[in-house]
Amino acid sequence: MARNAEKAMTALARFRQAQLEEGKVKERRPFLASECSELPKAEKWRRQIISEISKKVAQIQNAGLGEFRIRDLNDEINKLLREKGHWEVRIKELGGPDYRRFGPKMLDHEGKEVPGNRGYKYFGAARDLPGVRELFEKDPTPAQRKTRGELMKDVDAEYYGYRDEDDGVLLPLEAQYEKEAVLEAVQKWKTEKGSRLQQQQQEEEEEESIYTVHNEEVEDEDSREEMEGEEGGVGFIAHVPVPSQREVEEALVRRKKMELLQRYASETLQAQSQEARTLLGI
Repeated sequence: MARNAEKAMTALARFRQAQLEEGKVKERRPFLASECSELPKAEKWRRQIISEISKKVAQIQNAGLGEFRIRDLNDEINKLLREKGHWEVRIKELGGPDYRRFGPKMLDHEGKEVPGNRGYKYFGAARDLPGVRELFEKDPTPAQRKTRGELMKDVDAEYYGYRDEDDGVLLPLEAQYEKEAVLEAVQKWKTEKGSRLQQQQQEEEEEESIYTVHNEEVEDEDSREEMEGEEGGVGFIAHVPVPSQREVEEALVRRKKMELLQRYASETLQAQSQEARTLLGI
């Protein structure tokens, strides 16, 4: 069976079409809506554009047309939509109804306007093209934050750590770590103590009284003369009591205390201090 397009091209079909159009001139739609000055003709051209849009929208539903054909069809539909808007404005100027306000609106399943693209719409299979599908994907809704009351429902003894020892795992680990920590602390203390004792011994060996006098009795005058001859000098002999280093330090501390009292203490306090020292026999 021949196709419809082939049937339309037969001689009989062309003859019949010529008979129907005999004496008639097929009128073309004006390129600009402003060129039309009659309201009925403007209504006619608007209906014609709507019919063409419907046909192309039906064609674009077929995803097997290919990406390039689908994009071309979508562009043609958007072009016809803009032209329809021009004719609606012209109809309003000629005193007709305001279709832009009261006419049927585009629904989402017919075409969704993409924000920021100056009203460009996608229809049918064009919405599944690469790069277009992402425009229609909605962002995931953010998770709602729990209120204070909802958060407090989950707070129990386990939240504060009161049940951490019930599993029987934490206590042995704590005991092991505690034993290791004690051994480490004891070893550290022994090391520090040994180093302190050694340092103290060294300080005691190095510290020697500057007032120590080595008085060695010489058995006889001959040996004393020999020692003096060998050393090349006369040995030191203390004829008066010499204070020790500790006594000198104590005297310096008392002197410093007196200077501070005289500088910062009042006369009454100094008198009381002097009286106390007198009573104590200091």
